[in-house]
Amino acid sequence: MYPIFTNWCLPDDGVVIMQAIEVEGLGKVFQTKEKGEGLRGSVDAIFRPRYRSISAVNDISFQVQKGEMVAFIGPNGAGKSTTIKMLTGILHPTCGLARVLGLIPWRDRYHLSFHIGSVFGQKSQLWYHLPPADTFALLGRIYELEADDFRSRRNMLVDAFEIGELMDIPVRKLSLGQRMRCEIAASLLHRPEIIFLDEPTIGLDVVARQTIRDLIKWMNDDEQTTVFLTSHDTGDIETLCKRVVVINHGTIILDDTVSTLRRDYLKQKTIDLKLGTMVEDFCCPGAMVLKQKGYGVKLLVHTDQVELRKVLQHLVENYPVIDVNVSNPPLDQVISKIYRDNGTQSVEVS
Repeated sequence: MYPIFTNWCLPDDGVVIMQAIEVEGLGKVFQTKEKGEGLRGSVDAIFRPRYRSISAVNDISFQVQKGEMVAFIGPNGAGKSTTIKMLTGILHPTCGLARVLGLIPWRDRYHLSFHIGSVFGQKSQLWYHLPPADTFALLGRIYELEADDFRSRRNMLVDAFEIGELMDIPVRKLSLGQRMRCEIAASLLHRPEIIFLDEPTIGLDVVARQTIRDLIKWMNDDEQTTVFLTSHDTGDIETLCKRVVVINHGTIILDDTVSTLRRDYLKQKTIDLKLGTMVEDFCCPGAMVLKQKGYGVKLLVHTDQVELRKVLQHLVENYPVIDVNVSNPPLDQVISKIYRDNGTQSVEVS
């Protein structure tokens, strides 16, 4: 018998609204075979193998409101994917409770699948050798959409994501950015209330990344879709989310606003410049030159000491700037700082 959650939201108009995601004391321990010294190939190793417990997720608790966009971040092996698999019903937890849209994922996986969507940057749901149109048609059948409703929804998504010219091209011939637009559109075909996005911009160029971010914003603004995002790109987090949950070694170490993350931990920006001419004595007040070679210059700016806007303005006014790219420090570096500031052990990054 599963207990019932009691943490409900009561807005001003008196209508009870359930949280999109509720997690309480959730944990997952995996059992892996351990090869003992001298046992390899022996009878004991075959019939009485030793097991070692590996704790992937440790007693985590959090909530996500309907319509919220939350970044769930951490280094490789932190427990992000395991958590998502439990929230989507793929894995059963070892302990703890979770409800997604009021359903217990691992018990009500079939019913939940009609209300959630997922996009994994490194795993495609599109048939590789077939055009996206065929996958869309298959998904329409899987989600039991009426023919008219399917055509209307498909046409709306094709227009919104500007993928009309891509629908009849085999997926293997699409660029990564084109494929990701089709992936997200396909995941929205059945009007999910929550969408889980795992590295949706991985491997994309600057323009394609911004396009994907704009589309994610659109589905949240226009359809109030709850977004649960994992990403190693701090640009995704800053652009899309208002809240960030940081997990490492299966434990949540920070649950705060992105503005707090930006103020306390994202105090450095890297500027990559491409100039029209080579400049020998390059100098920019408020910026440190990290690297200068040929027409390229790489700068470091401490945003807690100088406004980024003033640095960029000086560069444009004083140098023949052809291209500029501003990036955040690597996410692993940010998480390491969070650990240091919270007095915990240093993060291990794989």
